[in-house]
Amino acid sequence: MFRDSLDGAFDISAWLFELHGFLPIISPITEPAIGYGLVGAGVYFIPKKKTSKDEFKMPDIVGLGGGYTQNGTWIAGGGYFGFWKDDKVRYRGILGYGDINLKFYGSGNDYLANDPAEFNIMSSLFLQQAVIRIKKSHFFLGGKYFFAKTEVTAFEESKLPEVDPKDFTVISSGLSFISEYETFNNLLSPTKGIRLHLSYDQNLKFLGSDYYNSRLTFFALGYFPINRHWVSGLRVESILVSENTPFYMMPYISLRGVPLLRYQGALTLLAETEQLVRVYKRWSLVGFAGIGTVMPSIDDMTFGSTAWNAGAGFRYKIARLLGLQMGVDVARGPEDWAFYIVFGSAWLK
Repeated sequence: MFRDSLDGAFDISAWLFELHGFLPIISPITEPAIGYGLVGAGVYFIPKKKTSKDEFKMPDIVGLGGGYTQNGTWIAGGGYFGFWKDDKVRYRGILGYGDINLKFYGSGNDYLANDPAEFNIMSSLFLQQAVIRIKKSHFFLGGKYFFAKTEVTAFEESKLPEVDPKDFTVISSGLSFISEYETFNNLLSPTKGIRLHLSYDQNLKFLGSDYYNSRLTFFALGYFPINRHWVSGLRVESILVSENTPFYMMPYISLRGVPLLRYQGALTLLAETEQLVRVYKRWSLVGFAGIGTVMPSIDDMTFGSTAWNAGAGFRYKIARLLGLQMGVDVARGPEDWAFYIVFGSAWLK
């Protein structure tokens, strides 16, 4: 059941595809912004029916879970990820709730950078998304509908003079346009191929949104095999939001080792590289480093804070049929160390 028929190594492919399909997960939460904690989840893989070609097809995935951390944060939710009609349609539906304690560091080099304001955010999220492959190409076009109801409580309101009081209770409801180009050899733990993503999110008042604000997101992910042991990865990402975006929805530098919301602005730019080297059978070592910067306001066109990261980790291919790898990363950012449990790719989106 847990031995691969090819190399005899520990493997959960048979468990997922031929027996139960259910994968229980108990994993530590290690995000520096919310403290250490524990998450419990159940992931169910729904294999596709085999064809005469007997080729591998990405299974649909259903997940349900929740977690709690030492600063009082708790989250719960579920999702369905479908790969329909021989991967011509990719669907995702997500429903979740979070009661999260965070810190606001401001949008520039002001006093909040050294003395952040603590706040609590309670938010429910509903999302429906689908993209459709253009004929037999690697191009996808689609969209999504998203709804979120958010209530914010500031523990020290005197520290938040720049925040509009209307931002403390907000309904966001809108539509998105999504375009992608993707050639990955594996969607969960790719080792070859590229993915280009461009999306535009627009909150709309006629759909119930309190704000008419927008977000433009671009990212590029690439995995380039140097030889049969070494894979070089590159990630580039940028997010731009409109002026009337609530402070907790402002984009931030998202790098391992950098806490969530630590470096925020109206525009973010970042680049990160990851090098994976196979060292023994299913075992690999990983090294990574990156840098990002933010522009607090589009009006003055001046870049503000900059953050960097560097770190290393390991991977083990735990399900050969899925190409799924799991492992641990240890990262250093400008302020502190952090470690992460990685399921699939660290750049999974």
